[in-house]
Amino acid sequence: MTDFSLSLSEDQQTIQKWVHDFAEEVVRPAAHEWDEREEYPYPIVEQAAEIGLYSFDFFANAMADETGLTLPIALEELFWGDAGIGLSIFGSGLAAAGIAAAGTPEQTMEWAPQCFGGGGGDKLRLAAFCVSEPDAGSDVSSLRTRAVYDQATDEWVLNGTKAWITNGGIADVHVVVATVEPALKSRGQATFVIGPDTPGLSQGQKYKKHGIRASHTAEVVLDDVRVPGACLLGGKDKLDLKLARAREAGVTGAKQPAMATFEATRPSVGAMAVGIARAAWEEARDYAKERKAFGKPIIQNQAIAFMLADMITEIDASRLLVWRAAWMARNGGYTNAEGSQSKLKAGRTAVWVTERAMQILAGYGYTREYPVERMHRDAKIYDIFEGTEQIQQLVIARSLSGMRIE
Repeated sequence: MTDFSLSLSEDQQTIQKWVHDFAEEVVRPAAHEWDEREEYPYPIVEQAAEIGLYSFDFFANAMADETGLTLPIALEELFWGDAGIGLSIFGSGLAAAGIAAAGTPEQTMEWAPQCFGGGGGDKLRLAAFCVSEPDAGSDVSSLRTRAVYDQATDEWVLNGTKAWITNGGIADVHVVVATVEPALKSRGQATFVIGPDTPGLSQGQKYKKHGIRASHTAEVVLDDVRVPGACLLGGKDKLDLKLARAREAGVTGAKQPAMATFEATRPSVGAMAVGIARAAWEEARDYAKERKAFGKPIIQNQAIAFMLADMITEIDASRLLVWRAAWMARNGGYTNAEGSQSKLKAGRTAVWVTERAMQILAGYGYTREYPVERMHRDAKIYDIFEGTEQIQQLVIARSLSGMRIE
């Protein structure tokens, strides 16, 4: 176990500056264009792949960091540049994390690198983690997508519709959580990898979103999708044992496979929100120094100065919770749902700070001429996806009480 420290190593500081420079020079100048286009920013992601930021190697090395801080500091800098493009660059990482969480070491090494690609002349590849459904978002135990085993061919047949999927339909690799034994609810679920060009998998509707519009979000339709038995993450023997134990114990409410992935990635999602909030605060601070009213910069008015003071305090508090949770995830695990605490606080902070930034810019802040309007739209999703604000409160309350709070 490594000691918790707020001092970044020399390597971490180098990565922090490297990602910040890319965000400043490449991502931020392109943010407005791709937000307006509402299209996946392939040219920007390809540039990220060329420098090694969008790559399995970077993702694997960051996840292997014993302090847990490398990925959060990189994400904060990237999302400081732009959240929509940032999610396009790191959206495949959630699928890779799902593979690593549920798969065998052999499956992880086979499939996780295929989630990225790009760079050195290699074809850019994308991945999608498919959990939510039209009628099952926060209630992951109610998934209707079914996976049925065909013993004659050693294949699984998947049918259903997934909703709100980042990179859904355009991904090369889809990681799908499906129900294999409905009576067992969450204990009757399994995770599958669906490779490129698999018949029966198609994109449904593409969502037109309030924010993070450069990130592709769509339905994924599964119509008699057949995948080899080897594409069941963890293997059939492990699944059969899990199902047998669940039937014997009569347990229906234990942790779902998807939840293990979400819990591990919550500090990273919190770091994204911190990046958005910091960017909005800097825009508001700089504007307040330059904008004059009644003969002086508006930052000299307590109403503005105190607002900025509160904003940076909330940002710093959120970052500390994110760093603590990221460290704990790598060093013994959470004790009181610290991952949910960090995501809850950072999401709230991003929404509040970006709203305050718009207030400081007044009428200008409400226009697309200034980026705080886009940042405010981008921030709201951090109260919703990867577990809503209320789901985070529920997780925290259950952890603290040890009771089943509904």
